[in-house]
Amino acid sequence: MADNRLRRLLPAPEWLGSYRRQDALSDAMAALIVTVMLIPQSLAYAMLAGLPAEVGLYASMLPLLGYALFGSSRTLAVGPVAVASLMTAAAVSKVAEPGSDQYLAAAMILALLSGLMLAAMALLRLGWIANLLSHPVIAGFITASGILIAASQIKHLLGVSAGGHTLVEILTGLAPKIGATHLPTLMIGAGALLFLFWARKKLKTTLQKLKLPTLAVDLLARAGPALAVIVSTVVVAQWQLDQSGVRVVGSVPGGLPGLSLPQFDIGLWQTLLVPAFLISLIGFVESVSVAQTLAARRRQRINPNHELAGLGAANISSALSGGFPVTGGFARSVVNFDAGAVTPMAGIFTAIGIAVTTLFLTPWFTFLPNATLAATIMVAVLSLVDFGIIRRTWQYSKIDFTAMTLTMLGVFTIGVEAGVMMGVVASLLLFLWRTSSPHIAVVGQVPGTEHFRNIKRHQVITSPTVLSVRVDESLYFANARYLEDFVYDMALQKPEIRHVVLQCSAVNLIDASALESLESLSQRLQDAGVTLHLSEIKGPVMDALNKVDFADHLAGRIFLSHYAALRELDPDTTPGNNSPQIGTSTPV
Repeated sequence: MADNRLRRLLPAPEWLGSYRRQDALSDAMAALIVTVMLIPQSLAYAMLAGLPAEVGLYASMLPLLGYALFGSSRTLAVGPVAVASLMTAAAVSKVAEPGSDQYLAAAMILALLSGLMLAAMALLRLGWIANLLSHPVIAGFITASGILIAASQIKHLLGVSAGGHTLVEILTGLAPKIGATHLPTLMIGAGALLFLFWARKKLKTTLQKLKLPTLAVDLLARAGPALAVIVSTVVVAQWQLDQSGVRVVGSVPGGLPGLSLPQFDIGLWQTLLVPAFLISLIGFVESVSVAQTLAARRRQRINPNHELAGLGAANISSALSGGFPVTGGFARSVVNFDAGAVTPMAGIFTAIGIAVTTLFLTPWFTFLPNATLAATIMVAVLSLVDFGIIRRTWQYSKIDFTAMTLTMLGVFTIGVEAGVMMGVVASLLLFLWRTSSPHIAVVGQVPGTEHFRNIKRHQVITSPTVLSVRVDESLYFANARYLEDFVYDMALQKPEIRHVVLQCSAVNLIDASALESLESLSQRLQDAGVTLHLSEIKGPVMDALNKVDFADHLAGRIFLSHYAALRELDPDTTPGNNSPQIGTSTPV
């Protein structure tokens, strides 16, 4: 019993108990490839967040250990990611000056708040909260963020100074600086950019043609950013280009980070609460999506609440070790999966690799040009931009497209936090608007069957005295009055109507407002000489109705099936009639 309780709290014992030597070899090989990929990304995303380069390394060690203990995914790779880094910069720059000690302290507080929120949601089993963000909103946010991040890095490619947190501010800030472009910086940045785009598409194929071993091909194919970093660093150091204006990372402190608690400033914590929640929510949605996709490929399962706990532990660990908010990265996790990782031990091995780098290799980063890191960021984030989904969403659902568009406009013109909030609010309001006028159809019997279909779409049998109406939505406060008025008006259009049967096969909920509305409809129809009946009510809905005296307020009956209702209310209608009558009522 205690063993099962421990496994529910900590998933790690489940895979540690059966860990084999072959698993260790597979995880170690995957970790080697991910480490080579993660080092330049960590440095680049720290720069994107407005933090010193070494902070990216700090955020890539202890968080991996925290997630390995509490997370349920076997292959999710946790660490700094582009969107969280952008949101960190947007939030922290409002409370501290970039480059200052206060800026780093605020980033640590943001990570701690995010971790505590995720851990609290895990304890409360709030994994469902990810449903607040619809897929179109997430897709629009990620696409807009990718464009925004890429635009923010142009200044590093050009070697100019320009500010701004929105796309409008960034572009207007860059325009007058184009003439001041630093040519050596541009050559380094453009060269790195072209190489990285080529490496992403062609490097693996080229290496395979050389008949290299599979491990070497996989390692080198993922080492494009590392190769760009090495070559550009050597070029800058060899020709001392830093002295002629090429901006470099500079001195990077070596050694492992110390453990410390972020400072407690109640005002600062309150200011960062909303950004921390948004980072937590978006990071969780992104991580769960990636984890579920990868787990399905191996017929494994993940637990959303364990994911909350794992990401919470990762962010708390990042805050304690001088880092900033982290989450599961899509590209990094796919690489980890494809490289053969079988357990979270691959993440622990990756953390060890980053630690070795921090201890011994930081002097090599002194002459690393910012333009190369900017190119690394741009190539990574542009892969997230998906214009195809914008087109598909427009074709499929104009309502979802509206939410997506508002999200993107919010990110471009106001900021990342406002974009997310606009998307969430728009999604909820549009949902209320859409469901406030549900699809309601007048139905008739399909000849020779017990099925009922929309009279506008099928040749069906209709009864002259019974109006059959199907509502295709749950009934709640936003649409209850609409249904009441619709059914009442339809029933009074034909004087011969004596019964109305409301088919509830698509109704999953009847809230208190809808309950009152149904009782009111029953009374209004009864006053007009028409009896209201219900059919095909689902069990949970019927259980709720049985708790109150609804049956006493309903003039008619509740039938198990719509067919049974028509057989009893209009026995003169022949179910087997092969000459169907086309209904003339006008459904929505």
